[in-house]
Amino acid sequence: MQPSFTIRRATTADAARLTALVRSSGAYRGTYAPIIAGYRVTADYLARHEVFLAADPADRLLGFYALVPDPPELDLAFVADEAQGRGIGRRLLAHMLGRAAQARLPEVRVVSHPPAEEFYLRLGAQRVGTVPPSPPKITWERPELRFAVPR
Repeated sequence: MQPSFTIRRATTADAARLTALVRSSGAYRGTYAPIIAGYRVTADYLARHEVFLAADPADRLLGFYALVPDPPELDLAFVADEAQGRGIGRRLLAHMLGRAAQARLPEVRVVSHPPAEEFYLRLGAQRVGTVPPSPPKITWERPELRFAVPR
């Protein structure tokens, strides 16, 4: 049975709850916490990038992604901790690849959060290298991946 949620373009009215989802992510506790400290999804960010969210029938935010078209990169991808394991991330990434295909992008780069690398690999990304730390916020290497965009 397909999970009951819709994917729609995020609006400026969604900015605060997108920010709250990023800041509440369990994947960014401990060592990884500095990268999201003070992070905000702003109206300007939403205007500049393709940001789509997944919401349940009661409009509860389940997850979202941000596609930067030039150069093509998946900038953000989050699924609420309590919604993980229900296929939401998989559907959001399929949606992102569909948007990339519509825009005729040849590939989409992902600089992955290290614990998320396996998820992207399962969905067809290829590891192409690593991105070095960029202190003070990022003190660890991050996997660099690429999704080939289906035609």
